[in-house]
Amino acid sequence: MIRPVIAAALFMLAACGESPAPQASDPYSGLAPEILAWRTDLEASHPACTAKVEGKGCESFEVTCKGAKGLTKSDRAGGMSAKVVAAMVFQGRGGPGGGKPGSAFAEFSKAGGQWTRAENGPVNLTTCAPA
Repeated sequence: MIRPVIAAALFMLAACGESPAPQASDPYSGLAPEILAWRTDLEASHPACTAKVEGKGCESFEVTCKGAKGLTKSDRAGGMSAKVVAAMVFQGRGGPGGGKPGSAFAEFSKAGGQWTRAENGPVNLTTCAPA
């Protein structure tokens, strides 16, 4: 009777452990917080999000694709270790009958362990291939 209780307690303790740190060899580690920051910036500045309802201008944010881009020799020479293009769609909340839909495209570049974001031209929302 005690063994199942001990096993259950050990299982619960193991489940409470911290998640493993991102692998240093993973060129895309740290990208998720950058995409969240992009969403926050879109909420604050995208034209579809200007009319606010209860403090929010847009909702239903969805990253529809993320695609790795090849690095050039000059990218590598500049210390870049990864490049990703992403597309995000969302829905404005304001206006009569709801707001208008919006979309945004960004290129994320990683150099020296830090990500930077730049606007990117439109891409296919499913494949992230140039539109």
